[in-house]
Amino acid sequence: MDIVLASRNKKKIQELKMIMESSGIAAGESVNILTADSFENCGEVIEDGLTFEENAMKKALEIAACSGLTAVADDSGLEVDALDGAPGVYSARYAGEGADDDANFRKLLTAMKNTPESSRGARFVCCIAVAVKGKVMTFRGHVEGVIGNSPRGENGFGYDPIFFPEGHDRTFAEMSDMEKHAMSHRGRALEALLQAIKEGTLSLH
Repeated sequence: MDIVLASRNKKKIQELKMIMESSGIAAGESVNILTADSFENCGEVIEDGLTFEENAMKKALEIAACSGLTAVADDSGLEVDALDGAPGVYSARYAGEGADDDANFRKLLTAMKNTPESSRGARFVCCIAVAVKGKVMTFRGHVEGVIGNSPRGENGFGYDPIFFPEGHDRTFAEMSDMEKHAMSHRGRALEALLQAIKEGTLSLH
């Protein structure tokens, strides 16, 4: 069976594949994970939704339609309490279209430079959408934490260097892949997807 990841973000694709394979969603030789780049007729999906769910559903449905296969899409981001939930769905382009991870999290740190420690609460949110034969289901995961004052760590991507998950004194970027996946928003959303498969409420075929 072939599954298409509706993304062109290489770091996100790598993380999704790793979590899916380790969780059993795509384990074994019977499952082949492809990406949107495998299909020339699949263009860029415009992420103009106002919620993570809207964007994930749109990406999954469009890539499933153009590929003819089951599509798994992810939309995720960081919600910061002191910034009224920003950057939210605009997390990947917080510092402008084409901005890299470094520019995005440094803009966030600048916006929060006068925010006291007690008010630096935030959460990573992920919505996974699975489109199969024109139908779509969504699965949501989140992890609470706080925003640090400066970047720490070299692993991960996005806002990982400035996010301390609740109860930990290391950022996501200071953790191993397995440590992060065990508690991450994306890992939790995919765990909900796996549970739906086990319960029979979702079939990837």
